Amino acid sequence: MFRSAKYNSQVVSFPDLRTFLAQLQRNNDVAYIDAPVDPVLEAAEIHRRVIAAGGPALIFRNIVGADFPLVTNLFGTPARAELAFGERPLRLIRRLVHLVETILPPTPAKIWGARDVGLELLKVGLKRGHGGPVTEVVTGDVRLERLPAMTTWPEDGGPFVTLPLVFTQHPDGRGHNLGMYRLHVHDAKSTGIHWQIGKGGGFHYQIAESRNQALPVTVFLGGPPALILSAIAPLPENVPELMLASLIQGERLKLSDGPWPHSLVSNAEFALIGEVPPHVRRPEGPFGDHYGYYSLQHDYPVFNVKQIARRRDAMFPATVVGKPRQEDFFIGDLLQDLLSPLFPVVMPAVQQLWSYGETGYHSLAGAVVKQRYTREAMASAFRILGEGQLSLTKFLLVTDSHVDLKDFRATLEHVLARTNPETDLYVFANLSMDTLDYSGPEVNKGSKGVWLGLGAPVRDLQRSFSASELPQGIDDVRVFCGGCLVVKAPGYQDDPNIASRLAAHPAFAGWQLVVLTDDAARAAKSPMNFLWTTFTRFEPAADIHAASTRIVRNHLSYTGPILIDARMKPWYPKELSCRPDVAKKVTERWREYFPTRGIDMGDSERGHLD
Repeated sequence: MFRSAKYNSQVVSFPDLRTFLAQLQRNNDVAYIDAPVDPVLEAAEIHRRVIAAGGPALIFRNIVGADFPLVTNLFGTPARAELAFGERPLRLIRRLVHLVETILPPTPAKIWGARDVGLELLKVGLKRGHGGPVTEVVTGDVRLERLPAMTTWPEDGGPFVTLPLVFTQHPDGRGHNLGMYRLHVHDAKSTGIHWQIGKGGGFHYQIAESRNQALPVTVFLGGPPALILSAIAPLPENVPELMLASLIQGERLKLSDGPWPHSLVSNAEFALIGEVPPHVRRPEGPFGDHYGYYSLQHDYPVFNVKQIARRRDAMFPATVVGKPRQEDFFIGDLLQDLLSPLFPVVMPAVQQLWSYGETGYHSLAGAVVKQRYTREAMASAFRILGEGQLSLTKFLLVTDSHVDLKDFRATLEHVLARTNPETDLYVFANLSMDTLDYSGPEVNKGSKGVWLGLGAPVRDLQRSFSASELPQGIDDVRVFCGGCLVVKAPGYQDDPNIASRLAAHPAFAGWQLVVLTDDAARAAKSPMNFLWTTFTRFEPAADIHAASTRIVRNHLSYTGPILIDARMKPWYPKELSCRPDVAKKVTERWREYFPTRGIDMGDSERGHLD
C-alpha cells in the first residue's frame, strides 16, 4: 500500500463520494451498468467477478425495485484504495511520530522546525453549519425497502446495508463512536445492528440499556472516503473517529446542525436517523462474512429509523465480503500501513506488527518485538493481546529479529527456525474470541495462542519430505515452507481423533509444524490459501496437538512436531459459494452488463485464492 504506480502522482483530497467517483471517471476506472439487475444475489455476483479480475468501480443505475443507484467496488484495488485516502495521512503520522521522538527537550530551534506540523494540525477539526447536501431531502416517510441493499449470498437472512457509518455518542457525553456495523434490513422502518463484542457503539448501547434508555443512532452512507476509513480504523476507545477523518482528508469535516439527535455529515449521501430501544432483540443473519463463511443467526438490537436525510440525487454505496481477497482486504491493509508508525509509540517494545487479512485479520498476527531481558517478548505479546481490537487476535507469532511480516512464508520459517515449543508455545483457554469466528465452543468464546521464535536459529529447516511409511489413511503430504508440512487427512466426522495420532508418527519427526487439512493441494498452493484454510479453521485450545505433552511448572510443554487440525468441523458454518443458477445467469448476461467496454470476468468462486 501507498506504493501504487497508477495513481502515485495524484495527491487529491475528496470531500465526498462523488468527487472521488469523478476522479475515477477521469482515470477510466469506473463502469456503469444500465441493464436491470436484481439486488438479490445477482448484483453481488457481478461485483465479485469484477473484483476477482482487478476491475473498476461499479455504478448500477437500474437496480430492480430500488429508487437509487448502487455503487460498489470503490476501493477494490490497491490503486483505488491509495487514491481514496492518499499519501498525506501516512506522511503526517510519520512526521508526528518523529516529532514525539525528537522534540524533547524542547528548544526554540526544534519548535520552529515543527511549525509544518502545527500548520497541518490547524486544518484538523469540525466545521459546523446549517444545510448542506445531505439535508436536501429530509423525510419521515421511511421506506428502507426502496434502498438498493443487496442480498449477497444464498443463505443470507435478507438484504444488508454493508457500508454503514454508525454514529453514536456516550450517554454521558464522553465522546463519540463511528463504526461500521452491518445492518440487516428487517422491514421498511427497522434493521438489525450487528454490535459485536469489543465495539464502541455497543459499549454506548450497553450503558443506555442499563438505564432503560433508547440510544440515538445516526447512520451515514457515503461522504468523504476518509470517513469510511476512520469508521473501520482500530482506534482505542474514546479516540474520536471524526478527528481521524479530518486528519486523513486534510481539512475540517463539515457537519450540518439541525433538529436531530446528532449533527449530520454534510457531504454524506444518506443519513438514517433513529434510535435503538433497550431490551429489544430480533434474529439477525445469517450473513456471508469476510472470513469466507456464514456468520449464523443470533439475536441483536434493533435500529428503528425515524427519518431519512439525503441528497436529492443520492447514491447508495455498498460492498461485498467473502473469501479473500475482497474490497475490505485492500482497505484493511492500507489501514495497517497508515497506523503502523504509531505502534512503537503506543507499545514501545513492539517494533513491527501485522495482522493477516487472508485470515479475517483477527485470526493471525505477527510481531517483531524487543527482547532486552529474558522473556520480555511475552510482555509485548500480552500488551498486543490487551490493546483494543487487537485483543481479538486468536494466534500471534512473535520474534525479536527483523523479518518482513508481510511475507508470511518468510515469517513462519523465521519463527520455526528459532522456536523451542517446549517453552515457546503458549495456549490460553477459556477466553473471548471474535464474534465472527466459529471455531470455538460457543459464539464469542474460544482461546488464544502465542508462539515465540527468538534469538538466533537453532536448526536448519527441512525442505523436502520423504518417509519409508505413511500413516494409514494418509496419501497426500506437501511441503508448504521450510519446517512446515500440509497433510490431507480423512474428514473430521470420519476420524475426529487422528490428529493426536499423527503428531506422534515417526514419518513427521524432524518437522516443526504439521497442518492437517481437507485438501492439501489447495492449502499448500500459496500463502493466501494456507493462511485462509488454516487459521480460519482451528481453535488453539482444541486443535493444537504435539508428539507429546507434559505439564512442567503448570505450563503445558509441547514436544514437536506441533500439529494443527485445520479440517472443517461439523459445527463450522458453510464456506461461501454462489448459487449455481445465479452464476449461470451472470455468465450469460455479462455482455449485457457491459455492452460498450470489455470488462474482464474473474473467477468469483476462487476469488484471489489459487
